Amino acid sequence: MTSAPPPLPELVSFLESLPEPHILCDRNYRILAANAAYRSNSDRPADLIGRTCFEVSHHYPVPCDQAGESCPLARSLKSGQRERVVHLHHTSAGESYENIELSPIRDDTGRIAYFIEKLEPLPVARGLADAPQLIGRAPAFRAMLELVARVAPSEATVLLQGESGTGKELVARATHDASRRAGGPFVAVDCSGLTETLFESELFGHERGAFTGATSRKAGLVEAASGGTLFLDEMGDIPLSMQVKLLRLLETGTYRRVGSTELLRADIRLISATHRPLKALVENGQFRHDLFYRVNTFPICLPALRQRREDIAPLAETLLERVAPERHLAIAPDTLACLEAYAYPGNVRELRNILQRASLLCDGDTLQVRHLPEELHSPPPPGPTPGPMQRFHDDGPDEPTFRSPAGLSDAELAAIVRGHRGSRKTLAARLGMSERTLYRRLKSLP
Repeated sequence: MTSAPPPLPELVSFLESLPEPHILCDRNYRILAANAAYRSNSDRPADLIGRTCFEVSHHYPVPCDQAGESCPLARSLKSGQRERVVHLHHTSAGESYENIELSPIRDDTGRIAYFIEKLEPLPVARGLADAPQLIGRAPAFRAMLELVARVAPSEATVLLQGESGTGKELVARATHDASRRAGGPFVAVDCSGLTETLFESELFGHERGAFTGATSRKAGLVEAASGGTLFLDEMGDIPLSMQVKLLRLLETGTYRRVGSTELLRADIRLISATHRPLKALVENGQFRHDLFYRVNTFPICLPALRQRREDIAPLAETLLERVAPERHLAIAPDTLACLEAYAYPGNVRELRNILQRASLLCDGDTLQVRHLPEELHSPPPPGPTPGPMQRFHDDGPDEPTFRSPAGLSDAELAAIVRGHRGSRKTLAARLGMSERTLYRRLKSLP
């Protein structure tokens, strides 16, 4: 393979003038130049030139695409165009997610001779800094993070899809924090906790005397979120009769308080979330198809913990520091093996609860297998939890299919309840539904 000619001094001087970290690479991944910003960001600034970009950035012995990651240089060689990816980089401050933008430079014959790589901190990663549940390096997690980074700066409506306990509200808040609306409010609404009569009043507000008990005017949550982000959690639980009012808000950007004729204009960015299969609800007539297409502008699937088992160890370490910050607990190797083999129907939320319980049972400085719940002592082979509680079939990281908890018959639900020995909250997490939804189902059992 022929080597590229030495880079023009003018090109190197141009890179040096740029405030963001930049490097110049040849087709063989070799770093030919690095500006001052890149050198100050590197964990080994003195010997960058001549080393490969994958060794400097990731400490890999081979290019990224051969190590299981997406390589922007290989992609650019194939496409001939600028490429963008999200990578976990080694920096002077440790490992951090960075946004990588790589642009090809052609010689006078039109052949790609060099690449300029721009490095910038991922804005959404800053929003995840205080969310230990969203630490990860697994491919499924990185793919989700890259989608969040793409959509966060825009005004696009986002639909977060994932099982209970995967951190949908945390991702929604991180998306808000990385957006142009970060200085505005972030208002979260649990739609499963609102009855049909309360939904309209809570969302849009009401005038004095609009209904019995309305003794004064009240601003709604849409108004409270003005200039910021409105997060509708459990979107699939919105009453059908109220969905048309939400649709009107999204289509026209306007709404009326209950009991008022005045038309108000909303200034919000909508992020919604659900653990229910909205497509199936549309087919069953439980969710409006026109509203579905409005909220499904940019869908993002949050991976279940069983789809990112390599993240369990760092997650457990970080969560343990949160639940027992003063004790500096360690995890025995066989205990970690049990944690990594478990299926986690309750996902990261369940992992946190397991660690909190174990820390309370542990009198020493190391968590042992005996401190874990009995079901983790001899866990089943890794894989989704079988039976009616399984909601995701892992057909792939991008398009998981759902089995809805709403599809459980009363007889199936009753059988599960009879065999359950924990709390109602734990049962709700295992069934993949909110605690309120479970309560309503239990009340309706014959």
